[in-house]
Amino acid sequence: MRGRTAWAAAGGAAALVLTTATGAHAEGRGDIRVVKTVVNGGGNVIVGTAKTIRYPIDITIKDNSGVKKLTDVFTFNKTNAYTFATWNGDSSCTKKSATTSVCRATMTIDPAWIPDSDDIDTNRVAGVWRVDATVKANDGDYWISDDIAEYKVKRAAQLTTVIAPEKVAKGAKATVTGKLSRANWEDLKYHGFTGQQVKLQFRKKGATQYNTVKTVTTGDAGKLTTNVTVTSAGTWRWYFPGTTTTSLKVSAGDALNLK
Repeated sequence: MRGRTAWAAAGGAAALVLTTATGAHAEGRGDIRVVKTVVNGGGNVIVGTAKTIRYPIDITIKDNSGVKKLTDVFTFNKTNAYTFATWNGDSSCTKKSATTSVCRATMTIDPAWIPDSDDIDTNRVAGVWRVDATVKANDGDYWISDDIAEYKVKRAAQLTTVIAPEKVAKGAKATVTGKLSRANWEDLKYHGFTGQQVKLQFRKKGATQYNTVKTVTTGDAGKLTTNVTVTSAGTWRWYFPGTTTTSLKVSAGDALNLK
């Protein structure tokens, strides 16, 4: 069984510790409150197998004496309470009025940390996450705020498109293939994603917009294959809308010309 692991941050900063969340609570002192929280500009957080991801949590705070700082920010999977996102304690607060400021904490996810963050299967940590934070005012008021925002942390997807032959007569058939895969956080590799509906799209030569032609389900190892009747030159691609735990992905297009 893998245990929870701590990593020392570079430059002598405090250790970064991956733990499960403790019991929820909401308490504090005075009139300070969190009035709004936005994670990653409102977008999903997409995590692959190698690239370190950093994303902001912007917390709008109000107190009659003015806002001093964030003293704690913690974010984790809403269902199982595991996390692999860390905060080094730094934050910046932008004053909006005498009583209100927006304070930003930047979270870091290094995929190299992920396999040790859960003793069962790190892939289950994908999905809906929540944010908890403790905020402090100039007059010493503080508030421990639970579940102030929810967002999705998703496994990155990859998607390819190949059309063959690349030059056919009008009315002839061509075969479009591809593969859908997604990041596996256990071994930090991409694996085929089977049983998923993926849209085949076509953009006629000279046009600016793709149109969906059909929907195909991925087979073994995430493979895609279908035949199309060619009526004009243009570009073909696959479009995967994503799931709660896996990111949306659009493949690069592959051009087909008429003989």
